[in-house]
Amino acid sequence: MTASSPAAPGRLTELDALRGIGALCVVIFHYSTRFQEMFPETQHVPFSFPGGNYRVLLFFTISGFAIFFTLDRIRSVADFVVNRFARLYPAYLVAMLLTLAIEYLAQAYTLLIGPVAILANLTMLEGFAFLPEVDGAYWTLTVEIGFYVSMIALWKFAGLKRLEPMLLGWLALRWLYELWPDMPERIIMLLVLRYIPFFIIGMLSYRVWAGRRRWRQQLPYAAAAVGTVAFSETVDVAIAAGVLLATFALLIRGRLRFIAIKPLTWLGGISYSFYLIHQHIGFVVMLRTTQAGYGPWTGFMMAIVVALVLGTLVNRAVERPAGEAILRWWKRRRTVAALGVAPA
Repeated sequence: MTASSPAAPGRLTELDALRGIGALCVVIFHYSTRFQEMFPETQHVPFSFPGGNYRVLLFFTISGFAIFFTLDRIRSVADFVVNRFARLYPAYLVAMLLTLAIEYLAQAYTLLIGPVAILANLTMLEGFAFLPEVDGAYWTLTVEIGFYVSMIALWKFAGLKRLEPMLLGWLALRWLYELWPDMPERIIMLLVLRYIPFFIIGMLSYRVWAGRRRWRQQLPYAAAAVGTVAFSETVDVAIAAGVLLATFALLIRGRLRFIAIKPLTWLGGISYSFYLIHQHIGFVVMLRTTQAGYGPWTGFMMAIVVALVLGTLVNRAVERPAGEAILRWWKRRRTVAALGVAPA
């Protein structure tokens, strides 16, 4: 696909493959590095997969790209809220309850949180209340929700026709945050100021892929995003921003088709449920496997298998059907309202 060609309908399979790669890397990071940090007295695999934050930055860049798949189809703020609720909440609720149940049954008390925090987790807003998550991986959902709030406000009050200049203003707020370290934390979270350059890289890339801009028009804004990372982060994170920009440039030019292989696209398709279910449940599997006398490699592989099985089940039994049912209900409700017919 050329830089000026319109977006093709349907899923961008390379994007699913990138999701799959990111999910697998996050899982390996948690099962090797994070598990060692949380349970240093327990046997663990003899390697550490560093830099888990890089994989999360990939997810945020993908979110910046993919947000337009929703914004281009909605007509109101309510449409957006229902769409995001249908996409995120059913799988989240089931994964959270399943994680809690397994932690309680396994008596994994070091992983459990208090009842007030659990109730806050039911809202998905626990991060904004500064309460712990049922599963440590859920912190990224707070970032995503902040991004959604910011984007729907931008869509509602400013529109997206002249998006790029507004993105410069968003980056300016990121610089303000660097100069004002005491900025209120909830403002930082709602405006996703810690991670906004990565979302912007995804947004700029989508606009080229959709045929609305050309790369020569986007380069000043892309340079501003990468430059903001270079100013505010360490050198390795700035390099990661550059790599992500190059990756998405290759993606939209059709140069990453070689990664769109079935195992990766399949993993990308279940990546949300897989991500929600993997961390604490995987830790429980590794702890119990070690206690049963098996070596760390056995626990490591069993944790991956369990997470894949449970992630697939949640995706097939909850995430897809529940999300589709909610969207069908909303479409019917909107149609009835448009026709002026009183609901039954």
